[in-house]
Amino acid sequence: MTQELEYALGAMICFGLADFIYKRAAGAGVQAHHFMMVQAWFFAPTVVLYGLFTRTLVFEASAAWGAAAGLFVFTGLYNFARSLKGGAISINAPIFRLSFTLTAALAVLLLHEPLTAFKFAGLALALIAVLLLLGGAEAGGTPRSRATKSSLMRVLIATLALGIANFIYKIGVLDGASPATLLVAQAGVFISVATIFACIVDRGIKPPAAAWPYAATAAILLVLAFVFLLESLTRGEASVLVPIAQMGFVVTAVLGIVFLRESFTLRKGAGLVVALAALVCLARS
Repeated sequence: MTQELEYALGAMICFGLADFIYKRAAGAGVQAHHFMMVQAWFFAPTVVLYGLFTRTLVFEASAAWGAAAGLFVFTGLYNFARSLKGGAISINAPIFRLSFTLTAALAVLLLHEPLTAFKFAGLALALIAVLLLLGGAEAGGTPRSRATKSSLMRVLIATLALGIANFIYKIGVLDGASPATLLVAQAGVFISVATIFACIVDRGIKPPAAAWPYAATAAILLVLAFVFLLESLTRGEASVLVPIAQMGFVVTAVLGIVFLRESFTLRKGAGLVVALAALVCLARS
């Protein structure tokens, strides 16, 4: 297994675990704007420490790509967190991580990355896996498995935003920015937007006590996920590595079924199997 694939798989696991924490926070009544703000308070200093420790933090013009990604990441994560109040994690997480299709398409069309047979098969299987995992959204599903229209609209907005953000990461890497530089620039924008937004909504800084453990855990997982993702992108193609990293929905769906008692059907089981096949094809590409 190549190093870029190892990093992408690490990102996949961390993204999946982070999505599960988002659902637990929503279930505990933590509002999305509180969660985003407290998460940013932990995320920003952690990535700064990472940059200083690795001595790869360099402020240069290419850091602007990280700042741009920060706006899209905030939009994506905020809407994803909001969507979980009315939707199941085993449904919304696969939709959210479907953002890899947009990233892959942009990488092939604009960066001229090759579209090999294995890559095409992997992307096609990943799409089929998502559709299968969305089986719980059908009318016959349990209340825990169904999603409201508002929830689906939120998660679709989040999906588009994350797809663009992932493409921006690759542009930043190609422009010479280090992972630490991109993440610190992203964190600077994210923490500013998240704090100001929460302050406007609450007319002050009022994070509830319940937000702290969930947001802190999610922040650490996301730091690891983004570091792994960006390290993989410095070594390989975005149209392969981003789809692998974003297939964390497999991890999240399993956790939702096992720990949150979300419905398990043969369709969802088939979706998980197809997702594994997609990973194999993408790795071979």
